[in-house]
Amino acid sequence: MNPPLRTEEDRQALIEGLRDGTLDIIATDHAPHTDYEKDKEFDFAPNGILGLETALPVTLEVLVRQNKFKLPFVVDLMTRRPAKLMNLPAGTLANGAAADICLFAPDEKWVYDAKMGFSKSSNSPWSGQTLTGRVKTTIVGGRVVFSNGRLPQAR
Repeated sequence: MNPPLRTEEDRQALIEGLRDGTLDIIATDHAPHTDYEKDKEFDFAPNGILGLETALPVTLEVLVRQNKFKLPFVVDLMTRRPAKLMNLPAGTLANGAAADICLFAPDEKWVYDAKMGFSKSSNSPWSGQTLTGRVKTTIVGGRVVFSNGRLPQAR
């Protein structure tokens, strides 16, 4: 990852920055690379890990369960606020907005297996871990693009 994770003090400062408004969005830099791309000396391998599939459960664990952030606030940090920052007509369920919706079960426990995921890579520190909070359905532009652990069949 770039920048790499640093000290516990740095991690706590990020959490406090979200709490006090210094930081106002949460986003991922989902940067998967194939085994071929990563199979180089460390200094020459591309930075990045996959993160899209685990962003929600990890965020729920760290911010909501451990640090007592309110769920609607965390959802806002991951949806409306980034869309507003990028001047995108998204991140809201307002009348006329794009039907981009993520339905999730915040308390569902599951074991993440990066090799069974939907990314082109499997380099994740969460692989094999039990996570809590699972995306059930993703709708983009009114079209279901993910449901019940599966991508829709090509037509």
